[in-house]
Amino acid sequence: MTNELRGVLTALAIPFDADEQIDVPVLRQVVDRSIAGGVHGVVAGGSTGEFATMTPDERIRMVEEVTAHVAGRVPVIAQTGALTTAEAVRQSRAAQQAGADVLMLVTPYYEALSLQETTTYLRDVAEQVELPIMLYNIPGATGVNLDPDTIGTLAEEFEHIRYVKDSGANWEQGLQLIHHHGDRIGTFIGWDVYLYSALVEGAAGVMAGAANVVPTEIVAIYDAITAGDLSGALAQWKRLYPVIDTMISGQFIPAVKAGLELQGVPAGAPRRPMAPLSAQGRAELRDALELLQGAFAS
Repeated sequence: MTNELRGVLTALAIPFDADEQIDVPVLRQVVDRSIAGGVHGVVAGGSTGEFATMTPDERIRMVEEVTAHVAGRVPVIAQTGALTTAEAVRQSRAAQQAGADVLMLVTPYYEALSLQETTTYLRDVAEQVELPIMLYNIPGATGVNLDPDTIGTLAEEFEHIRYVKDSGANWEQGLQLIHHHGDRIGTFIGWDVYLYSALVEGAAGVMAGAANVVPTEIVAIYDAITAGDLSGALAQWKRLYPVIDTMISGQFIPAVKAGLELQGVPAGAPRRPMAPLSAQGRAELRDALELLQGAFAS
């Protein structure tokens, strides 16, 4: 990848079959839908992709499948963080070998680390890989917040730490990343309801699970903002927001998969114990999508 990463990135949903195995043919449909919608990159193994429910070898295979099928059409960002430094290095090297363009590193989760332990993990992995790195800040899952100054320091220390996905749902922190550190690190906001605000404020882009479902509409907002048509972008955002709000107000991963199914992509259910979207949630999502795009077949 020779150009800077910018724009709309789809946090890919990973479909599972009736036996809860990765459904590769449907995964290819999911990838193709986003690329056809004009997104600027796809993310393999993010939170929307249920990476935490997969075995380490499944994660490697999933990145290989996505990268092979994308075949250079858009950049592939592979989420390779893990509970241990050694496994994160193994995942990262496998993603490099598979042909990924960027490595996204979530920090260890479940047992919250200190900030020093967390940054040591990031430094240790960064020292052993060559691809550009996107830090993944999701303190709700990891128990540790990577504050803007810490992120800026890491970016200064390692030339290939070039991006951050901020999923902290803290808009003040997002603004600080964009405005205080934007000259060194590209910020991708990973909280879908902030996508319009983030792009207007000058974020490098957004990483959206909702882009599985409404890629064309999100890309249209990005294009309008990039062209300086803020009023047009806002009008499009007001049409799209009810869909995003419906998806993020409940169980997000089930909503993404239900949204795909409502549009003919049999993405299946999340891996247990996560449940499919409720009947009420599915009806609300269908109504929101119908208002946006017209009626969908059941």
